[in-house]
Amino acid sequence: MSTINSQDDEDSFKILIATDIHLGYLEKDPVRGNDTFVTFNEILDHAQKNEVDFILLGGDLFHDNKPSRKTVHSCLESLRKYCMGDRPVQFEILSDQAVNFHYSKFPWVNYQDRNLNISIPIFSIHGNHDDPTGADALCALDILSCAGLLNHFGRSASVEKIDISPILLRKGRTKIALYGLGAIPDERLYRMFVNKQVTMLRPKEDEDSWFNLFVIHQNRSKHGATNYIPEQFLDDFIDLVVWGHEHECKITPSQNEQQHFYVSQPGSSVVTSLSPGEAVKKHIGLLHVNEKKMKMQKIALETVRTFHMEDIVLADHLDLFNPDNPKVTQAIQAFCMEKVESMLDNAERERLGNPRQPEKPLIRLRVDYAGGFEPFSVHRFSQKYMDRVANPKDIIYFFRHREQKEKNDNDLNFGKLVSRPASEGMTLRVEDLVKQYFQTAEKKVQLSLLTERGMGEAVQEFVDKEEKDAIEELVKFQLEKTQRFLKERRTDAEEEKIDEEVRKFRESRKKNTEEEDEEVREAMTRARALRSEDTVLIAASSDEELMDTGMKGTGDSDDSLPATLSRGRGSARGRGRGARGQSSTARGSSRRGRGSTSQESATSSRTYKPVSVPAKNKTIMDAFRSLKPDPYLNSSKSYSEDIIDDSDLEDISIVPSSKANQRLSTTSSLSRRRSESQTSRGVDFESDEDEFDPFKSTAMSRRTK
Repeated sequence: MSTINSQDDEDSFKILIATDIHLGYLEKDPVRGNDTFVTFNEILDHAQKNEVDFILLGGDLFHDNKPSRKTVHSCLESLRKYCMGDRPVQFEILSDQAVNFHYSKFPWVNYQDRNLNISIPIFSIHGNHDDPTGADALCALDILSCAGLLNHFGRSASVEKIDISPILLRKGRTKIALYGLGAIPDERLYRMFVNKQVTMLRPKEDEDSWFNLFVIHQNRSKHGATNYIPEQFLDDFIDLVVWGHEHECKITPSQNEQQHFYVSQPGSSVVTSLSPGEAVKKHIGLLHVNEKKMKMQKIALETVRTFHMEDIVLADHLDLFNPDNPKVTQAIQAFCMEKVESMLDNAERERLGNPRQPEKPLIRLRVDYAGGFEPFSVHRFSQKYMDRVANPKDIIYFFRHREQKEKNDNDLNFGKLVSRPASEGMTLRVEDLVKQYFQTAEKKVQLSLLTERGMGEAVQEFVDKEEKDAIEELVKFQLEKTQRFLKERRTDAEEEKIDEEVRKFRESRKKNTEEEDEEVREAMTRARALRSEDTVLIAASSDEELMDTGMKGTGDSDDSLPATLSRGRGSARGRGRGARGQSSTARGSSRRGRGSTSQESATSSRTYKPVSVPAKNKTIMDAFRSLKPDPYLNSSKSYSEDIIDDSDLEDISIVPSSKANQRLSTTSSLSRRRSESQTSRGVDFESDEDEFDPFKSTAMSRRTK
């Protein structure tokens, strides 16, 4: 790596580099709640004191995809304090900013905005914690970008082909091509690299005179066969790669022997997991670039809470501990207390030279009790250190290696995998857990229609992005596609033939990964669109909420039924408020949301989810056997078009329709049906579509009984 003089001149860039700040991590913790905000202020203060040209962030500025108001407010406060001012920006942008910031309503860098006074521009990609989501694909960085406090770049508009266009910067004789790629699921990006679907565009003029800087936020260490991005995938014309997402600080640039570029891994600025990688001292980098030469200056962070960690293997101390001794547990506890006290002494000595460091350190003692030992009470042990450490509940972690799994070299050593939880450095992903579950499950509970990959991604969307309809929409989408396939094949109504066709169709979908990804994206788009519609319905009905409140205690007769039926907000209200599992009276909307009479509300104050046949007992053969017309279908047709049955909601929403007379004519029959089934309050009415759906006939026949 070439070196340059650190003094400032008109041809040198000074760039402050940091990644994984995780603003808002444990913000409700009384001890550690402000750690991320204090360290973020220190990072910005270093940028201001060193008079850097700009700040480069490698993703995960926020810890949560939907940060709290406190987190957003603290971030805006810090950015306004340190990044706005009269100091002029010394570099210029040569690239087409409409291409670099094409997704923004303000497609230009913030310091060139006439209405803003920016002294330190910030360029940032998004990470996996703060990535775009929702129907509009927005993230927290877009809020900062719209406010003019940050420049969000590296966002790919397509999931089929990625063209990375650089931001071209020039200061004197030094020219930097800044490439960025925000977080993308590792397996998808891995496959795109293999299929040559990722292209890094280069300047046409004097391409060898540019210093090529690439910032990425992906797994660098191998977590699976395709669950990481090998450095060899990146182009060899790159000079320096700033690698985010990995929290261990390896900020000193290391050269890749094959591609000959350098990689700098700044690591996180806050301890988010009690693992060995987080125990390394935290740094940020001050990068000096002069033409094609560079120098990385390490800056230690002083406000980071210290973290000390040790491991104990009890089997290595048989001279001190005898498993057959009845008092061995007390001896182990005393030994652990000595280790903790030693770590506390080391933390106190380290803090004496740094008054800015938080008072209470993080302590972790991992104890391997394999060999016939028994763990002691962690809660009782932690009570002794409540006022001395920042993580009293997590001081001790007991684990045990399973040595018997190491006998066969061909078998996977699950003992080493389960010996450490996710907080100990092993990354557990939701889709991986779903895939492992179905691969190891018994045959009778394995998936026969859906695929493990699609279900795993849907569960991840539900867990990480709070897309409440992700799983349901994926199931509906794949079910509809299988139905169309069987209709096109004109399969005979025999159980063996149908099962064989479904199995072949499922295997073909598993092999075509691109088509399967397209299915998942389509299902997620439908889920987001559904959530957006619900939000609009909730907003549109906000003015009527006050009127509804005044009408709760009045109108016990059936005269109020037409008014309640015409509102049609039951589904949106149930989903918008997250009212699953609550009684109708608790929400005060039993008559409004369900369209039932006051007599029914008085009879039973609890409502239950609609009774349906379990999915595992409901085969495709059942659908073909139930093609006989149901005598009750005609009688329910008049109101079924206006009633939506959502399987994961308790409420039946009444959609506004011009067929008010039909609804009123069937209200009495609807009431009679429900009064006759008071003992089975869970029975609900299915929605009948114009086109007969054989997969709903079983539930319909169950209802008519």
